[in-house]
Amino acid sequence: MRAFTSYRGRLVKTGVMIRNRLQSLLHKHNLMLSEAGLLDQAWWESQKNISSLEKMQIRQELVLLQEVEKLKVAVDEELQRQSTSSTWGKPALQIMQLPGVGFIVAMTVLAAVGDITRFENARQLVGYAGLGAGVHDSGKTHKEKKITKKGRRELRWAMVEAAWRAIRMSPFWKAEYEKRLDRMRKPNQAIVVIARKLLVAIWHVLSKEETDIHATEEELAYKMLLLSWSFTEDVRMGLTYKQFAKYALMKLGVETDITRFERRNIPRRLAPRDEVLARMTELGLTA
Repeated sequence: MRAFTSYRGRLVKTGVMIRNRLQSLLHKHNLMLSEAGLLDQAWWESQKNISSLEKMQIRQELVLLQEVEKLKVAVDEELQRQSTSSTWGKPALQIMQLPGVGFIVAMTVLAAVGDITRFENARQLVGYAGLGAGVHDSGKTHKEKKITKKGRRELRWAMVEAAWRAIRMSPFWKAEYEKRLDRMRKPNQAIVVIARKLLVAIWHVLSKEETDIHATEEELAYKMLLLSWSFTEDVRMGLTYKQFAKYALMKLGVETDITRFERRNIPRRLAPRDEVLARMTELGLTA
């Protein structure tokens, strides 16, 4: 799984490199891209200032980019399936309850961490990720420096990605970020603190099988709905969006009768527990 998530990272990097090369051609010729975006081959061909050799390069770059995108979609679909599999399903769901953590981040984290019992406490996991602050200690002064970055790069990437999403989704994490930002004045430093705190939360939910203590029942329910919307029908194992969200809450051990709530002034619904239990029996699923 670690090699598989790394392969996905290489696909993403390749796509970014291709896009950057196409953007460089835009800047070189001082062109404004069409509304259709970089993949609008007809627009590229219509540009008279672009030479025939450059147009050949563009045609091949577009073919490469489209192929890379197809491969990445296939990889993401497999990561979806793995995140609900018998091997990874339980720990993946445990950390996907946290704001900002989707199936890609979850599988990247699990692949990097492996067995959580390898880490006796959250501080060890933070150090393994390279998200711990370095320290300058001369005997006379003690000063914290930037993060060490001595650890798994993909784990740091995953946590920073999750942190940026978490501050947009969760009132708690947004407040934590703004508190650090007021003191540090640097967004990137503040977000690293949030990434570190999220990783501590991951240690707790994996090692102690806890639910997110900073989330209300409605917030957990909404997160499970978001998760169900991101999954394909086969990954939901025959359950509807509303049924899968309730099923996920049941798997987490969240005993709630909530079936209706509002999020961003829009009514949201979950399937009733009895409906989900009946459907699980039909499908041969276990709670």
